[in-house]
Amino acid sequence: MTAELHTLTGAYALDAVSDVERAEFERHLGECPACRQEVEELRATGARLAAAEAVEPPAELRARVLAEVTRTRQLPPRVTAAAVPGRARTWQVRAALFGAAAAAVVAVVFGVHTAASDRQLDAAQQEQASLNSVLTAPDASTLKGSGLAGATLVVSRDQGKAVLLASGFPALDKGHAYQVWFTGADGTRSAGLMQPESPHQMRPMLAAIPPGTDHIGITVEPAGGSAAPSTAPVSTISLT
Repeated sequence: MTAELHTLTGAYALDAVSDVERAEFERHLGECPACRQEVEELRATGARLAAAEAVEPPAELRARVLAEVTRTRQLPPRVTAAAVPGRARTWQVRAALFGAAAAAVVAVVFGVHTAASDRQLDAAQQEQASLNSVLTAPDASTLKGSGLAGATLVVSRDQGKAVLLASGFPALDKGHAYQVWFTGADGTRSAGLMQPESPHQMRPMLAAIPPGTDHIGITVEPAGGSAAPSTAPVSTISLT
């Protein structure tokens, strides 16, 4: 039962467990520092992925909106002559026209910003769903890395995919990046570059595991990546 509880870290971090499983796992957390750390890392990762970044409106938006305002007829509110004196009525109509024009500008800007945010939110949700499918897979197993930096690999062999979680990596200059490699009987191939999320935290990386892979390595390479590893790994994780 204890071995099974170790595999619940991803599901627990995403609140995808039953009440019974939650109670058992929380008792287990009191006795397992490794699981507590992993839950904290997974929760932090989930929180970052759930937040969609704002998108700046295109530079030409203001000019387009102002052009539309000059062409669009604005309807003033219905005000009776008896209710408003002549001078006050003139200023009220002007104020109503100005307010309507301002409302039109706000509506257009809000519409563009909302559409851009919705697209980014959809992409973030799709990315999160792909990560969750591995992190909460029934056969998910957690593998710890060795080396100078801390890396954790959550593997679903049924799906043939893995999520790499990395923290504590030294920050690199703009000319270098961390590159991930799959190594097996057929040689070494690149899994891509890790993307920094903060000075010492990397974005979770989802990748399909090539058949025959027995370990992964993370090396420091030029910013654009290398065709083959050119430095010794700063971290390795065995899949066997």
